[in-house]
Amino acid sequence: MRRAVLSALLAHWRHNLLQLFTLLAGLALGTALWSGVQAINAEARASYDAAAATLDEGRLAQITGREGAVISQATYVALRRAGWAVSPVIEGDLGGVRLVGIEPLTAPRGVGPVSAVGDLTGFLGGVRQIFARADTLARLPAMAVRAVVSPSIAPNTAITDIGVAQGLLGRAGQIDRLLVAPVQPLNRAPLAQIAPDLVLVAPQTGSDVARLTDSFHLNLTAFGLLSFAVGLFIVHGAIGLAFEQRRAMVRTLRALGAPLRSVIWVMVGELVVLALLGGAVGVALGYGVAAALLPDVAATLRGLYGADVSGQLALRPVWWLSGMAIAVLGTGVAGAGALWSLARMPLLAAAQPQAGLVARGARGLAVTAAVLLALSGGLAVWGQGLIAGFAMLGALLIGGALAFPPMLAVVLGIGAARARGPVAQWFWADTRQQLPGLSLALMALLLAMAANVGVSTMVSSFRLTFTGFLDQRLASELYVSAVDAGQAAQIVGMADARVAAVLPVLEVERVVAGVAGGVPAQIYGARDHATYRDNWQFLQAVPQVWDVLARGGGVLVNEQLYRRAGLELGAMVGVAPGVSLPVLGIYGDYGNPVGQVILTETVFVAQFPDVVALRFGLRMDAGDVAGVRASLRDLGVAGGAMIDQAAIKAVSLAVFDRTFVVTTALNILTLAVAGFAILMSLLTLAAMRLPQLAPVWALGLTRRRLAALDLARTVMLAAGVAVLALPLGLALAWALLAVVNVEAFGWRLPMYLFPLDYLRLGGLALIAAGLAALWPAWRLARVPPAQLLGVFRHER
Repeated sequence: MRRAVLSALLAHWRHNLLQLFTLLAGLALGTALWSGVQAINAEARASYDAAAATLDEGRLAQITGREGAVISQATYVALRRAGWAVSPVIEGDLGGVRLVGIEPLTAPRGVGPVSAVGDLTGFLGGVRQIFARADTLARLPAMAVRAVVSPSIAPNTAITDIGVAQGLLGRAGQIDRLLVAPVQPLNRAPLAQIAPDLVLVAPQTGSDVARLTDSFHLNLTAFGLLSFAVGLFIVHGAIGLAFEQRRAMVRTLRALGAPLRSVIWVMVGELVVLALLGGAVGVALGYGVAAALLPDVAATLRGLYGADVSGQLALRPVWWLSGMAIAVLGTGVAGAGALWSLARMPLLAAAQPQAGLVARGARGLAVTAAVLLALSGGLAVWGQGLIAGFAMLGALLIGGALAFPPMLAVVLGIGAARARGPVAQWFWADTRQQLPGLSLALMALLLAMAANVGVSTMVSSFRLTFTGFLDQRLASELYVSAVDAGQAAQIVGMADARVAAVLPVLEVERVVAGVAGGVPAQIYGARDHATYRDNWQFLQAVPQVWDVLARGGGVLVNEQLYRRAGLELGAMVGVAPGVSLPVLGIYGDYGNPVGQVILTETVFVAQFPDVVALRFGLRMDAGDVAGVRASLRDLGVAGGAMIDQAAIKAVSLAVFDRTFVVTTALNILTLAVAGFAILMSLLTLAAMRLPQLAPVWALGLTRRRLAALDLARTVMLAAGVAVLALPLGLALAWALLAVVNVEAFGWRLPMYLFPLDYLRLGGLALIAAGLAALWPAWRLARVPPAQLLGVFRHER
């Protein structure tokens, strides 16, 4: 019996190949974007784990020099003799590759570099070897070192013996830090006694980079889910249509004795097979999407967070299994309603397809939409955390999409009431009749357009704010860095006679008090100068803030610290033991995930007398920059240590432009999927509409005019989508800027409007809808008259 049921059900797909293609294509496209995003995230996280394992930064304590100073080889020897089980590490840049030098014999057991290089024979035998991935080795300059491919090493990282690394980097006798073994001798001398200028840094739990980039990956995941939701609308429409068309078949099968349970289970199996097939195609397409976008993601993460991500994509089970799972789950969600309806259908139910093709009951949709929008508003007011922010976005988008069909039905009802003439009245009535069949495709287009409006508004607002932020913060004409205190003194001595002002950059990392447990932050010392007074802008500040700061009467904090520590103007912040100062101002610090505190230079020097400024901003006339650079070169300052403000802005904006390439690409793909949904819906409904079109054609309306009316109807509906998508997209942009961005990064961006961009996007949506409707309209204009007459012959 089940074989007969299966044969009857499959016959439907053989006679409706376009419908089958629509279902599989919607499922494959949605799964492709989801699995592509998951592939990117999996590759990035694997790279983070490899980077963390390379030096076991999350497991081992480390000894470093104060303020990043290098450690001499003699100090390392002294620590070993004093009983400290430590191993030296040196790092540097070699041809754009991170070169790490280790000493494997003293490295703690199981440490990343030792396990990565595997065989230590080369090290012990005196063979100069360097270990890295194949793509990393290809970027290294030619040198007299044997290259060994090691896929387990982190991307853009090469490992070699510390002696070889010191020679390649030109840093003989220098060590950057010491790895501390977990088990230490009990009789070792205190660190302060052997090397008082060194600092013991406690081990951390987990990868800092992975935690820092969680918001970026969650953002990608949210857009992947949005893209899958758009594809799911297509699947839901195709499944709903197929089940509606097979109601008569199911009634006949049951009348012939087929048990209802057998019919339902065969349909469930049919959906699972279709889901696996569409999911497999989607995963394959997702691999291509990920491979195309991964270079831009790697550039974004490297520029924003300094995180290296491999440019090679691996077929990891974590993402392709998730793609298959979500394809099956999505298909189940899309078909659950139709299966439930068939399961409850009486045996003698009418066999004709029902008018409520996909969405029955505008009232139910309106109530659901109202609940979701209310939930979104509640999460915006009372929600806490990044997950709550994205849940608010999801409720906002889905609620707005579900509200569209009832609102459009009201508008069409108003148009029908005001229509004059038989053709106009038929046009509005026919449009209302088609609304259930087109509602899912239109909702998919609405989601895609709203996402485009929201993301483009966020990106453009971010760019305007970021550009203004760079203009005010990078006011000095030239920035220079010294390698040590001696060179810094030479730079200051030369600059005092050549430039208008020398602005030292004094910096120290501390845990500032004032809140429970304290908050890690960077503390800066700022010289009282017109550069800051004239260019810096505050989100909040006390009157005469710079004068009060110059007198040592308080501190300035960035927005990140202000939000994380729950500070307000006047709140006391402990910057040093026994020293607490009130908050005088809060400034925007876009692009920086770390909290900052700014003191006046005199207070900073009094509290941190050991900190020596190694970076300086030099104020001068633009025409003097070349001469000052030449003088700095005479002092031995490397060209890379001198950066003018134009170069810094160019680099910063280049990083910014790469940041949103991925989300922009996903938006474009989502809009394309929505256009495909409209095309498939129109093609599927074309054959079903012949009984409604044949009488109108018989009454004198030509096929060409019918086609023109169909085309105009689709463009009109798309225009309605564009009108509703604008406020929904602006609400999405506000949520991203004011809620999600604050939770993810700690700062809130001002929101700007870009009417020309919205008009351009609306025009693109109309063009996409028009192109999608062009083929069905062309087919309608060329339908044979005999086919239209057949409607009357069969008494349909």
